Amino acid sequence: MRALVWDGTAARVIDRDPPSITAGMAVVEVRCAGICNTDLEITKGYMGFRGTLGHEFVGEVVDGPAAWRGRRVVGEINFACGRCSTCARGLGRHCPARTVMGIVGADGALAERVAVPVANLHAVDDRVDDEEAVFTEPLAAAFAILEQVRVAPGTSALVFGDGKLGLLIAQVLHQAGARVLAVGKHEEKLALLRAQGIATELFRPVAPVDTDAAPPQGAWAGEPAELVVEATGTAEGFTRAVRATRPRGTLVLKSTVAGLSSVHLADLVVHEITVVGSRCGLFDPALRALEGRTVDVRSLVSARLPLERAEEALRAAAAPGALKVLVTR
Repeated sequence: MRALVWDGTAARVIDRDPPSITAGMAVVEVRCAGICNTDLEITKGYMGFRGTLGHEFVGEVVDGPAAWRGRRVVGEINFACGRCSTCARGLGRHCPARTVMGIVGADGALAERVAVPVANLHAVDDRVDDEEAVFTEPLAAAFAILEQVRVAPGTSALVFGDGKLGLLIAQVLHQAGARVLAVGKHEEKLALLRAQGIATELFRPVAPVDTDAAPPQGAWAGEPAELVVEATGTAEGFTRAVRATRPRGTLVLKSTVAGLSSVHLADLVVHEITVVGSRCGLFDPALRALEGRTVDVRSLVSARLPLERAEEALRAAAAPGALKVLVTR
């Protein structure tokens, strides 16, 4: 089969052996896959991954238990052992023995076929087409914030980042009743949120001033918020997000980057800020939102390319201002 494989130096579409069926697994023929910022970070050294890229997909089960064959599915990306104490607590996403599709020790979905644990499969309702279903995994990551943080009606929320995930997060928090201000660098992306009644602001870095008391260049110049979500995909976004969080507020970190961040911990202590790392989420809330059309994902698709042009798709996804690039069969 054909697959987009990262070998540590380059990502190339090559021939690979297709996955074979093993106990507890299903083989899915991929109909559509999405390129995520994490895929781009892997090509910069994140997690030291080698293998087939991609973890956002929708496809059809072609091998595995009879009850699943022929069904259109999406799949959770963390392959847990199901036996350890962490799994027993319902935290398979944090299983110490887990592999992660296209990220840690398991081949991904930018291929003709991918192997997925049967326990990770979710059937897709006919009301949701492939180009919507492929957003299930990133939308679940947005809903994860509601699993981790109480968002009461009227909560002031700042979302830094107008990439794919930032736009999804802003919509999810808005629906939860938060007063959302989405901050980004691309007017055309922010316009997608304004069309849904979500306030936006173009990010304008604070000019440096030659005094010890002045904020650093790139600091947030607006009002701090109770809840701040850092989803810029940059290492430097953390410091900005800390300064935008109210005393005793909550800062949610969504960016996964290959680079290191310089963290000034004193600000967290002095302002008693709660920091929440947030990664994957449950698929059921995401699928319900897609079925009910309560979240706009269609507007986030910026390009579609066939698998044979997946190398080009990866470059397109890395271009400034790009939104979701899809790879189709």
